[in-house]
Amino acid sequence: MKEATTHRGLVFTGLLLAMFMAAVEGTIIATAMPSIAAELGGFSLYSWVFSSYLLMQAVAIPIFGKLSDLVGRKPVFIAGVIVFVAGSVLCGFARTMPMLVAFRFVQGLGAGAVQPITTTLAGDLYSIEERGRIQGYMSGLWGLASIVGPLVGGIVVHSVGWPWIFWVNVPFGIAAIALVAMYLHEGVEREKRQIDYPGAVLLLAGVGSLMLALTQAGTWGVAAAGPLLAVFVAALVLFVRQERRAPDPLMHLELWASPLIRYANLATLASGIMMIGLITFLPTYVQGVLGGSALLAGFTLSAMTLGWPLSAFWAGLSLVRLGVQRLVRTGGVAILAGTLLIALFSSRGPLPAGIGSFLVGVGLGFVSTTSIVAIQTTVAWNQRGVATASYMLMRILGNALGAALFGGMLNYQMARYLEREGLQGRVSLDSIQDLLGEATPRTAGLSSDVLALVRGGLAESLHWVFWGVALMALLTLLAAWRIPELRRDAEGS
Repeated sequence: MKEATTHRGLVFTGLLLAMFMAAVEGTIIATAMPSIAAELGGFSLYSWVFSSYLLMQAVAIPIFGKLSDLVGRKPVFIAGVIVFVAGSVLCGFARTMPMLVAFRFVQGLGAGAVQPITTTLAGDLYSIEERGRIQGYMSGLWGLASIVGPLVGGIVVHSVGWPWIFWVNVPFGIAAIALVAMYLHEGVEREKRQIDYPGAVLLLAGVGSLMLALTQAGTWGVAAAGPLLAVFVAALVLFVRQERRAPDPLMHLELWASPLIRYANLATLASGIMMIGLITFLPTYVQGVLGGSALLAGFTLSAMTLGWPLSAFWAGLSLVRLGVQRLVRTGGVAILAGTLLIALFSSRGPLPAGIGSFLVGVGLGFVSTTSIVAIQTTVAWNQRGVATASYMLMRILGNALGAALFGGMLNYQMARYLEREGLQGRVSLDSIQDLLGEATPRTAGLSSDVLALVRGGLAESLHWVFWGVALMALLTLLAAWRIPELRRDAEGS
């Protein structure tokens, strides 16, 4: 790279704006979804608003990561921001839940370029001594945006309407494009190499079928889920074969030979599953079970996004001094402690849920910042894009699988509960949306006794979800414990 002609400060400002845009989007949609579901209906598709976005990210991240190594970070970043902003505008115009799900696919495609390239560029622009501090700054801004997001989301929904939670991305996207376009100068030698599109198709088929099986098993039954799981296994086997023989594979499996990369990616996968379970369903619990407002749900979720930047910033400053192992193990313990607190004591009010959420955020800050800096340090520049994309893919894949897994678990447990209480046929899963917003015509058609039963079923089902979240936290700790110390003699450029 022609780093001498690049204005690092202004480029980094553009990256921070893109990071802010992505962070605000993640938390505004999480806390606004109960209100969106109450207005648009279609609660059975609730988790697909998250899953569609994450599935497309999972497929797009490795493709754009590879493209950034071949043609440079700049054009990929700009294209990704454009698509993300276009998808955001379309989401604001959605009038049904299926439309919102479809437009989230478009938004996810753009996010699949923005998120990994932003992180990769930060690794390109700064040295190993600076990377921990810079990644700490990025995580700090991400956390600040995430704290603002839930609060702004609640205000926006109750004032100008939920479409603006998507349209707020537009000015940030335009400013990020302008700064990177004008002040980032790359000296990349462009190579004529092929993108592994067959690998991308197999990844989409495999992950998509698994998510569909997890989400719809409770509705369609085992007979329908079985073939979908078979498609997943077959696609996974073919994907591994394709990656081993492709000249330029979508995912460089040889990177997994490094214990640091292997266990960091596995910890990220498990923590991604865990994290989306809280982001998706903690606001639902606060509003639907505890009877809190959207703003209270936002405050509860903000606790996690407050703990994350604080620990991420401290980890970035302390990484060289304390080492990788001590930080990731501390993070794994904090994540498990937080999820156990939520699973055991969330029924006692929003305070235990908020404290547990804060501990989870602290743990995620330690694990994520330490892992990405260590991974970027162990590889050379021409592999940093795919290595970063592989790491980001594991997090997004975890989010996608978690949204499907816990969404399917919630639907399955609710269906069993309604059957046990003799409400099957009288009350549908979509009745849950009557607990999430203001009074609606649907609410008027249900008696207070029936709504109380639905609330009880939601509480019981969400407690199953929270114990599943705690299990994923345990797996995160086990994987993080196996991450070896960073060897300085093995650092990349």
